[in-house]
Amino acid sequence: MLKNLWLRRAITVGALGAILAVAATAASLSWVRGSAAGHVYDVNDVPAAPVALVLGAQINPGGQPSPFLEARLEIARQLYESGKVTAILVSGDHANWDYDEPGGMMVWLVSHGVPVSRVVLDHAGFDTYDSCSRARRIFGVRQAIVVTQNFHIERAVAVCRALGIDTTGVGDDTVRRYRQTWLRGEIREEFAAVKAAGDVLSRRDPIFLGKHETGVEDALG
Repeated sequence: MLKNLWLRRAITVGALGAILAVAATAASLSWVRGSAAGHVYDVNDVPAAPVALVLGAQINPGGQPSPFLEARLEIARQLYESGKVTAILVSGDHANWDYDEPGGMMVWLVSHGVPVSRVVLDHAGFDTYDSCSRARRIFGVRQAIVVTQNFHIERAVAVCRALGIDTTGVGDDTVRRYRQTWLRGEIREEFAAVKAAGDVLSRRDPIFLGKHETGVEDALG
């Protein structure tokens, strides 16, 4: 009898937990989509802004950007070449010296015609929230075009806007041909939206905060 009672309670608690999880996910996705609505553009149509914020992704051995990251960098290059932005802030993971996302991003941009003086490195962009938070609090960015893949762009725009950056976004879909990786990214967004909402509500500090850096100001001249 007692065993059955505990079983029923466990089932009830599990069901309530599942309902709450579904509700939290639905609410978070609704916030992301609502916040980003009207602020996501094609590379040719996006309004000009002082800075392009390129979010990091995998760097392969030897410092070569993965296809997903290279696609983001190509968008940033086009934005610079067309005069839509003046500076490019590359934000990624450089927690270990032998793995350097922003360094690899800078090398790619410079090798594709962007002056090194226009590229600014954020070595502590460990996730979307940290990249947006540091762009605002460390680099003083007030207006930006954030660049990432299409499945991620709404969350990136929503987070940056919530943290005080007047943000538009340009997403890439040229790497959709990598179907399994793209699908994993789409699925991940279902859960990442909940974390993003929690981060924004808590207003947590990024993993590394530090002092104000003048890189963006210098790049803007």
